[in-house]
Amino acid sequence: MATRIIRYQGAIVRNDHIFLIRYRPASGDSIWMFPGGGIEEGETEKECVEREMWEETSLRVAADRLLLDQPIEPTATMYQRRRTFPCTVLSGTAAPGHEPEEDIPAGYGIVEVVWFNLQDAGDWPSLVKQDNITSTLLRSVRQALGYI
Repeated sequence: MATRIIRYQGAIVRNDHIFLIRYRPASGDSIWMFPGGGIEEGETEKECVEREMWEETSLRVAADRLLLDQPIEPTATMYQRRRTFPCTVLSGTAAPGHEPEEDIPAGYGIVEVVWFNLQDAGDWPSLVKQDNITSTLLRSVRQALGYI
């Protein structure tokens, strides 16, 4: 995969629930994440988020204003920053999408999509709560949206 500086991702909130996808890396360990990825040549930030959401969730969305712009620890990912945009669903049914890049390792894929309750983190699966990256990002989004 090419090195990218910024990961653009979408945060869909509906009925006090936020949408996440579960990736299965080639290692087999699952990771819950916001849908997103790197910008392609000629895209705006919002266009990138909208394309990534379509590819990874089968949802057509409209990306809104920038909600969060955060540094990422260098050892955590190939990205150095994460920009999160709230999104509104325009059409489609949420379903695991795909990664169109040619250099994706065998066994890698999006295996599940789930809506997580923003008002009560108590019912989130332990996989989400124990993942420092995802739980920290969820806490930041909850705070930015006024849930905590």
